[in-house]
Amino acid sequence: MTSHRFRFPEGFHWGAATSAYQIEGSPLADGAGPSIWQRFAHTPGMMANGDTGDIACDHYRRYRDDVQLMRALGLQGYRFSINWARVLPEGTGRVNPKGLDFYSRLVDELLENGIVPNATLFHWDLPTALDDRGGWLNRDIAHWFADYAAVMFKALDDRVPRWTTLNEPWVVTDGGYLHGLLAPGHRNKYEAPIAAHNLMRASGAGIQAYRAHGNHEVGVVFNIEPKYPHSQSAEDLAATRRAHAYMNQQFADPALLGSYPPELKEIFGDAWPEFPHDDFKLMQQPVDFVGINYYTRAVVKHDAEAFPLKASSVFQPNATYTETGWEVFEQGLIDTLTWFKNRYGNVPLYITENGSAFYDPPEAENGELDDPLRATYLRKHLVALHQAIEAGVNLKGYYAWSLMDNLEWSLGFSKRFGLYHVDFATQKRTAKTSAKLYATVIESNGEALAAD
Repeated sequence: MTSHRFRFPEGFHWGAATSAYQIEGSPLADGAGPSIWQRFAHTPGMMANGDTGDIACDHYRRYRDDVQLMRALGLQGYRFSINWARVLPEGTGRVNPKGLDFYSRLVDELLENGIVPNATLFHWDLPTALDDRGGWLNRDIAHWFADYAAVMFKALDDRVPRWTTLNEPWVVTDGGYLHGLLAPGHRNKYEAPIAAHNLMRASGAGIQAYRAHGNHEVGVVFNIEPKYPHSQSAEDLAATRRAHAYMNQQFADPALLGSYPPELKEIFGDAWPEFPHDDFKLMQQPVDFVGINYYTRAVVKHDAEAFPLKASSVFQPNATYTETGWEVFEQGLIDTLTWFKNRYGNVPLYITENGSAFYDPPEAENGELDDPLRATYLRKHLVALHQAIEAGVNLKGYYAWSLMDNLEWSLGFSKRFGLYHVDFATQKRTAKTSAKLYATVIESNGEALAAD
């Protein structure tokens, strides 16, 4: 086997990703306002083990050291998110200069170490001041978001060449408004479509703001989970169609095609509203790229009791599952990228998140921490990426999730996705085997994947 077999195209961008509430800590420091995740995490019974993001990885104070971890990996890019309430404590109006300065210093530190910043404006942590005004249920939020976006573009676009409006709007609405498992913790089928719609209106307004103030690239990030039918029965095929439309098309279709898939009205019934025609013009703004977050697939079976899809996922025997209950299925990444290209055209794509949670030993041996399952997951998915590129997918880069272990939302610190292990008691970072594998892949632009 020759090493050049897995060489990626010249200019392919290698990075890693994090998000603000999961790593920063100090959520109310230096004049920051609270976010819905600050409130949710401090609500009894909502978080595993009562964990919160009050300290998390202490990145707010340790960001310079963390940039050195990135440099040691050889990262070419770092995808991070901005805590809206750190910059605009009330969500609108007054700018907190100390909050804005933190992100400016982070960007400068990245650039000084040869790492390209990739900033996400919204990764789930809405200011509570805006949630108290209706949050994503208030149509005015599209304008609030655009104003916030303009603040960030004016401050950082001279140094940040790649921007994302939203990260995974499906998770925000499904977890936050339909099932109540994530902030803000609502359980209301009538709210979920409205929140989803306003998220995409906000994304469109944010892209418009970028065209007015920015000079580089702006896009949006969707989580895509391919759906495969459990059988060829009419019921299973119908359930698969609904699940696919709900998760994979609900947000990408309006952003890229200017319409919703008809299955959504079937899924939500009388909870599905009629939206103003002009909204679709706002949502369908030209993007410079789309980010895809891929972790697993679902094998779908009809389930009359499952709300709202009448569908459930079927466990696959003889498959490997991560600690979050996700099947390791790298072929799904190829299928996802191919489907996306066929449906939406050859838009430039980035894998903006991809990774796995597996059990890690509590202590390193000889300064190393072996994580063979995560390393295998990483290798398999990078090989799949290379196959997708060979098949003609316009893939520009890859961001591993995550740079380091962090607060896995309502699962707290119980699940670890990091390339670097974090001892949350001491904040010591230790490179895992997967980190060292990724470093060799970056250095060789993929050729190291040919090793046994």
